[in-house]
Amino acid sequence: MSQLDHNLVPNDLESYWMPFTASRDFKDNPRFIVSADGMYYHDSDDNKLLDVSAGLWCVNAGHHRPTINAAIADQLSKLDFAHSFNSGHPYAFNFASRLVAHFPDPLNHVFLTNSGSESVDTALKIALAYHQHKGKGSKQRLIGRERAYHGMGFGGISVGGLVKNRQSFGQLLPGTDHIRHTLDLERNAFSRGLPEHGVEFAEDLQRLVDLHGADNIAALIVEPVSGAGGVILPPQGYLQRLRDICKQNDILLIFDEVITGFGRLGAASAAEKFDVLPDIITTAKGISNATIPLGGVFVSDDVYNTFMEIESPGVELNHGYTYSGHPVACAAGMATLDIYETESLFHRANRLEATWLDELMSFAGEPNVIDARGIPLIGAIELAPREEAPMQRGAEVGKRCYEKGAWVRTIGDIVVLSPPLIVTESQILEIFEIIRSSIREVA
Repeated sequence: MSQLDHNLVPNDLESYWMPFTASRDFKDNPRFIVSADGMYYHDSDDNKLLDVSAGLWCVNAGHHRPTINAAIADQLSKLDFAHSFNSGHPYAFNFASRLVAHFPDPLNHVFLTNSGSESVDTALKIALAYHQHKGKGSKQRLIGRERAYHGMGFGGISVGGLVKNRQSFGQLLPGTDHIRHTLDLERNAFSRGLPEHGVEFAEDLQRLVDLHGADNIAALIVEPVSGAGGVILPPQGYLQRLRDICKQNDILLIFDEVITGFGRLGAASAAEKFDVLPDIITTAKGISNATIPLGGVFVSDDVYNTFMEIESPGVELNHGYTYSGHPVACAAGMATLDIYETESLFHRANRLEATWLDELMSFAGEPNVIDARGIPLIGAIELAPREEAPMQRGAEVGKRCYEKGAWVRTIGDIVVLSPPLIVTESQILEIFEIIRSSIREVA
């Protein structure tokens, strides 16, 4: 007999305006997730589903971790809320100290936020204010990248490069521009790991420096591995070349690691994985295993000290959120770090590398598959779009996978993969077999 509480299925589908959802289509055939544990979701129709997306790139340690739940409950019994405006509670300071220990030196300071979108907008504001305090107030232009996702704040969608996220909201922030994305199927399809070709794409930043002038550019923000744009990997040497151009032109380099942080690539950060040191790193998602909204912006000693050395008294950075450093979120983050540390989850993806890449590369030659790409534990399988109906083939494959017991995320005709870091080799094989059989069934 089912143990699911079907009273959780709502009667009213009109009050809640859903994010990133074709609401009318959903309401015609709604499905509800009602519980989760480990690698699995359970829905209101008693389906047990492998979680192939770690929630939404965020449940890195797997679902329903009792120690995180207990830490949240314990914190609520002591201090439910205290703001951090000219005040403090120990949990934020203790959490920040533990966090920065996992990120490369000199990124030794963290500003706590509540989401990736807030982290990105915070980082952009810090970059602009940094140059102003350095006496270089003309450096105001912000550079993003095509096909990039940096959250849904006005700053994030302005530097982001996903057309549908931008086109309904007017002119957005003035003074933004974009370098080219690095997806090159003609040369790099079915690359095992980082693509061999494409380091020259980094020179597009130099083109914008030549166009706008280095004295007018404050920062470049990039995802080390693009997520919502379809899992686009950096070509070999590309990130280091961006770092070099930024350094030569006094441009702050921001890594958006909301997805790549906290073990997704086999290290605590992509900066560590790729041995490229940015000035600022944005994080969220896996920072609390998605139990409580939380994010953080890591900044270098140089950036932080620039603000601390301001001669005038008072607030050094006029920015923050009511829930910055929320004590319950910090408790969740601390308990999440405990799991990452004791189970060595930051590096677990490295042990799964051969199986992960073998399975991805095995899709070469499957019907309608034009590329498979990734590094542990992130990947994508790209399907040829139907000429008369782009994005429909991907949607149908996603539906078949769900029916077979794997909840995958599709972005148009791309099946994107980012399972919880606790995934086993046998579960990886099961996931890819479900995807393979689903692709073979969809013309």
